[in-house]
Order: sequence, then structure tokens, then C-alpha cells
Amino acid sequence: MSEPSKFQRSWRLFQSALSVIARQPKLLAFPALSSLCVLFIVAFFLGGVALQPTGYPFSSGEHWQAVGHSLGYTDVQASAFGGAGARHNTQFSGPGALVLAALYLVSMFLATFCNVAFYHEILAALRGEPVSLGRGFRFAGSRVVAILLWTLFAGLIGLVIKEISERLGWVGSLITRFLGLAWSVATVFAIPVLVSERELSNPLGILKKSANTLRATWGEALIGYVGLSFASLLVTLATLIVIGSSVAAMVVMETYVLPIAVIAIWVLLLVVYSYVMSVAGQVYKGALYLYATERIVVEPFSQEMLERAWKYKKA
Repeated sequence: MSEPSKFQRSWRLFQSALSVIARQPKLLAFPALSSLCVLFIVAFFLGGVALQPTGYPFSSGEHWQAVGHSLGYTDVQASAFGGAGARHNTQFSGPGALVLAALYLVSMFLATFCNVAFYHEILAALRGEPVSLGRGFRFAGSRVVAILLWTLFAGLIGLVIKEISERLGWVGSLITRFLGLAWSVATVFAIPVLVSERELSNPLGILKKSANTLRATWGEALIGYVGLSFASLLVTLATLIVIGSSVAAMVVMETYVLPIAVIAIWVLLLVVYSYVMSVAGQVYKGALYLYATERIVVEPFSQEMLERAWKYKKA
């Protein structure tokens, strides 16, 4: 597929997902609520630690060094297989490790909880039902045990991949890149499965169902998800051009007001675009799941859009 046709396809996908969002604008609220919940948890866990009395002003470097020491923070030198190329790794032990582990798992649980609520309403919207924030979160509450088990399982996999990367140096990086890709592909439908398979709580069963759904519909040779990435790349490049032009104008015109205003407005628009693009991507993934499990081509998507959702290995 040529580059222009890739862009046209990505843009059609975005427009189709956008039309679903326009009909059901409440879908835009779910990622914001998820982010607020995670930020609250981070502030809850780290706020008390960061503001603990150390005898130094909060703005001083000594205060933050003392906070780090209270968490068991150390900076250790490591190298791949004990050879050259040593690098510094930061580690936490004791209370710090417990705080970070708890923060990691609680944040993952909240994010998964909100995503289950989100996908419940995405699938409802794609079936023509009105979106309800309350209904989505009530449903997520009914699946709290399954969400907790999946969070623990996914968190464990994430920690294992991280340990392999840190302990094996560049070899570990290569291994974890492959494992990360395989995990991302296998779990692409994990949240929709959590929503649709209400009797399924075993995380291994959820992983298997997600991978089998993908393989049964699109085959064995998948190497990645296409989605809306190409359109996003072009918008990002356009953003860099606009910012670069604004900086150049600032130098040539020797004025700061207009270029800074242009940059501020463009950055704001980029944030809004990125947010909407993220929601659109989740809507598209919901449409893919309905196509894979129920063979429903949800309007305004087309069968061609749904069948060409993946990159494949070359024969």
C-alpha cells in the first residue's frame, strides 16, 4: 500500500470513529476520569512521602535526597554479563520498594477498571445504545474480581519483562522487545473479553480468548496493529513544522508575542487532537472486536477497514 493510500485509510478510520464519538460524546469522558483517578492515587501514595519533614526546605535538593534515602533509594552500577559498558541503575529497597509496588498495582487496577467501564460503553455505542457513565462503572464494579486478577497477572508479566531487560543488558533489550510485541498483540482484546465474557475471570483464560479471537479472524502471521498511527505521524510532523516556523519567525521578526501565541494555540489543539485520536482508536478496536466475535460490520466502518487492521509477516 502506497504512503498516500495509507494516510487516506487512516484518515477514513479516524472520520468513522469520530462519527461514533459525535453521536455519543460521553465516550470522551472516560479517559479523562481514568487519568484523574490515577493522578489521585499517585498523589495519595507519594504526597505524604514527598512532604515528610526532613529538616530542609521542600525546594532544596537536600530535602529530596533525604526523601530518597528514606525510601531506600540507591544508585548502583551494573553491566551486561559483568563486562564493559557499565551503566547506572536506580533501585529502591525496603519501604520504597513496597510503596512503588503498591502504587504500580493500584494504578494498574484503576486504569483497568476504568477501561472495562469504557469498553462496556463503547460496545454499547457501536450497537446503537446510548452511553451511560454510571452504567459503565457499575458494570466494572460487577467484574472487580476478574479485573483484580487480570491486573495482578499483567503486572507480574510486566515486572518479569522489566527484570529480563535490566539483567541481560542489550540481549535483554532484544528479548523484551520481542516479548513486549507478542504480549501487546496477544492482549489487544483482553479488555473487551473482560467485558463480553462475564463468566470468565481466569486471567490465563482471558489471554487465551483474546489471542484466539485475533488468530481466528486475522490469521497466524500478525506482527503489529495498524490503527490510526499513520495519520497521527503526519499530524505530528506538521506540528514540528509549525513550531519550527514559529521559532524562525520569532528570530527574524524579533518579536515574541505572535509566535508564542501561535505555538500555545497549536500545542493546545495538538493535545485535544491527541486525546480525541486516542478515544477514536479505542472505538475502532471495539468495532474490530465485534467484527471478530459476531461478524458485525458496524457503521460507519467498512469491511475493508476491519480486515486490514494488522501488519503481517512477509512470506
